[in-house]
Amino acid sequence: MTNFIQELTWRGMLHNVMPGTEDQLNQELTTAYLGIDPTADSLHIGHLVGIMMLKHLQNAGHKPVALLGGATGMIGDPSGKSQERNLLSEQELRYNQEAIRKQLSKFLDFDSDAPNKAILVNNYDWMSTFSFLDFIRDIGKHITVNYMMAKDSVKKRIASEEEGGAEGMSFTEFTYQLVQGYDFLHLYKTHGCKLQLGGSDQWGNITTGTEMIRRMEGGKAYAVTCPLLTKSDGGKFGKTEKGNIWLDAEKTSPYTFYQFWINADDKDAERFIKIFTTFTHEHIAELIAKHAEAPHFRLLQKTLAQELTTLVHGEERFNFAIEASQILFGKGTKETLEKLSDADFNAIFADVPQYQVEKSKFDAGVPVLDLLAVETDMLKSKAEARRLVQGNGLSINQEKYSNVEGLITKDQLLNGKYLLIKNGKKYSVITILES
Repeated sequence: MTNFIQELTWRGMLHNVMPGTEDQLNQELTTAYLGIDPTADSLHIGHLVGIMMLKHLQNAGHKPVALLGGATGMIGDPSGKSQERNLLSEQELRYNQEAIRKQLSKFLDFDSDAPNKAILVNNYDWMSTFSFLDFIRDIGKHITVNYMMAKDSVKKRIASEEEGGAEGMSFTEFTYQLVQGYDFLHLYKTHGCKLQLGGSDQWGNITTGTEMIRRMEGGKAYAVTCPLLTKSDGGKFGKTEKGNIWLDAEKTSPYTFYQFWINADDKDAERFIKIFTTFTHEHIAELIAKHAEAPHFRLLQKTLAQELTTLVHGEERFNFAIEASQILFGKGTKETLEKLSDADFNAIFADVPQYQVEKSKFDAGVPVLDLLAVETDMLKSKAEARRLVQGNGLSINQEKYSNVEGLITKDQLLNGKYLLIKNGKKYSVITILES
């Protein structure tokens, strides 16, 4: 076993640690869990910090448990940031669970015979049959209201309410720490789990679990939290104008996933390379030094993008993401365009001027000059369009087009719905409308 706490520390992934945790980890193989919200059928990159904690834990020789909060995911927590959760059917919950397990298996070893292979559990399995009366009788009596009120997350909400800044804390939210604490107790009793991992905002909930284990079982349990990750500009990590960056290729295309890491700020890339890879301290120091010598080559960003895109989507899609990213620089081919999914195409050309033409007009063929200057206002006149074509400045679908009398037909449409027009170095997209 290697030293998990030291590993998290140099990677910038340690916020708080309960006294005695490092000794516990150093003396025996330790089982630790981290909770994940299963209300979607995919993880997003906001989950990756916690998942990498589990990965580093397993690499250090310990046993990771990924807990899906099928029960707790249905209620809010005291942060006040949760919107009301949708109540999932058991069928939806199981579907999400299997989809998330497949994604987690790219980071964690679930299937080997190793003593520290990962396991996946869902708190719906033990909470769904726990009646309210049983819970308050068997669990609630062991934790005092004074103890629960002392939590920072609770005090902040109550103080904010008194100052007129909040609507108050519901009973559901107030008791959230008991439900999460019981998860820890249950895993302690059934899997010998002695450590819970989480974000820094979960410290209060986690320590309620350690207290519950102490009072009800006379046992010792531990807690480790990581900092909440933000970007250098103060923005929320993993969020873009279009929402979350998902690990599911249907929700976020591999190209968009790749571009997220490529576009990281230099300061962020230096932090991210430590958090989201398993590279050694020496290798990362070498990468950072090389990047500093020539930042314009974006070595850290390219390394991150390659490592994570390959891990999540596979080498073939990583290579295609690189190929697709070259299109805007004029290096992509028609064959590359024809392989693009709609999601990739729309992601690449999201900021390119768009024009719309009815599909029926392509049945007989649209004169190229009309397409440029009549059906669209891409150019001001047919005369200007003629000069562009004759001057060899027009490309259609990444191929030069020089026939001023030519017709553009439906056979030339990409995916039956797009044309990519290039006027010199400027791209435009024609989107075909179904007539």
